[in-house]
Amino acid sequence: MRMIVIYKKRLKQTLLFLAVSALMVIYVVTWRHGDHLRAESAAGEAVQAAAATDGLAERLAGVYAMQAPDSEDEAMKRLDRMVTRFLRKWEINGASLAVARNGKLVYTKGYGYADVERSVPMTPGHVMRIASVSKLITAVGVMQLYEAGKLGLDDRVFGQGGILNDSIFGEIRDKRVRTITVDHLLRHRGGFSLRAGDPMFNTLDVARAMGVAPPADANTIIRYALRQRLGFMPGQSTSYSNLGYVILSKVIEKISGQPYEQYIREHVLDPLGCVGMCIGHNTYIHRLPNEVRYYCSPDDEPVPACDGSGRMVLRCYEGNDIECLSGAGGWVASPAEILRIVDAIDGEHSMYRLLRPETVRLMTEARKDELPIGWMRTNERGDWWRTGTLSGTSAMLKRQHDGITWMLVTNTSSWKGSRFPGLIDGMMRDALASVERWPDVDRFAERPLPVAGVRIGPPLSAGYPGHTLIPGLARPGFFRTFLVSDPFLIP
Repeated sequence: MRMIVIYKKRLKQTLLFLAVSALMVIYVVTWRHGDHLRAESAAGEAVQAAAATDGLAERLAGVYAMQAPDSEDEAMKRLDRMVTRFLRKWEINGASLAVARNGKLVYTKGYGYADVERSVPMTPGHVMRIASVSKLITAVGVMQLYEAGKLGLDDRVFGQGGILNDSIFGEIRDKRVRTITVDHLLRHRGGFSLRAGDPMFNTLDVARAMGVAPPADANTIIRYALRQRLGFMPGQSTSYSNLGYVILSKVIEKISGQPYEQYIREHVLDPLGCVGMCIGHNTYIHRLPNEVRYYCSPDDEPVPACDGSGRMVLRCYEGNDIECLSGAGGWVASPAEILRIVDAIDGEHSMYRLLRPETVRLMTEARKDELPIGWMRTNERGDWWRTGTLSGTSAMLKRQHDGITWMLVTNTSSWKGSRFPGLIDGMMRDALASVERWPDVDRFAERPLPVAGVRIGPPLSAGYPGHTLIPGLARPGFFRTFLVSDPFLIP
């Protein structure tokens, strides 16, 4: 009997030690399906209590510090007021801003609400759809394969001897398709026409034309496009193409032998500690941890759901197939994470280069009548722009020649549509000019280190590559448990 008592005592001590150890490395947010608000509140209280009792307050301070405004410095208040006025003028529910200077993350701020209905304030730690800024990430992945000698920019993509010479892409109507190269796709010169609309946003029509059940996947959309005539000879004109970057996502998969998202994680994101980025989902209920709620422009009409159910839905939720956009517009991230990536592309102030300097010069070279690679616009002074627009979000990313790099992302559409990022750029030009003295901080350096084997991501039951489930913390279908340890979600 005495041995049993001793065994039980030691077992309790061991379990207590394991529990405390787990709290030392992860912040676990758990909620029961259908009772999100109550469970989220309880989880937050549990983490705070654990921090107080186990001496973790200092380690977890960043989780709660990001709720506080970063504009205590008088020098930043003018910028703050200008951004706030702009967002109010355009009736934007929420936005997130990050500013880096000479490779240092000097300012992060959330404005308005991440979720109006639930009264959740926007913080720098919230993630949002970044729309076509995703193309920059895809371009980096392609150029890494180019540097490794695994593909050439003049390599042909389709037909015999092409990268995607798979039988499913064998039905080609226009013989000019066989001349499309990797460089053509990177620079939006592949010849794909938008005369019948963008197939990436007309997936129901594509499914119907191809005789498949909705939603049409990326392979089906590419097959559909190959059955159409091109709008021009590849390489001889420019027409912005989401389809081209979806095809490049398939090129990455074919050359690397890995799923697109997994390749980008391992070769672009993980080396920088950007573990909070994922390809997004179509529905609110399947949103990622810390992802915002999206809001359409007031004049947006309901549209048929992309899954073919016949339901009339908001375009920002199930109206567009975000998952299918993948490398053309599917990524979800925080602005601070994107600035870290740009810093590693630029390489001037980064300890880690994603690409060689000569490759970056090739990508950002200002060419007459041609778009740069991955970016939307560049100039000879060294300014690089990348915009992104989807229903429910607008993103503006700019790397300036004066050492300033910034990104602002909203969770609300504007009736200005794809022109809205240009208005953001104009506002930020004035706002940045109002700053006489930048804070002497570097939030990149202050961030906590990533926890090995733990990342933030989709529901663990989804089985995404690289997402580690700790046994006993989640039961798929009943609880959804997310492991949160992200140096840029908690800048």
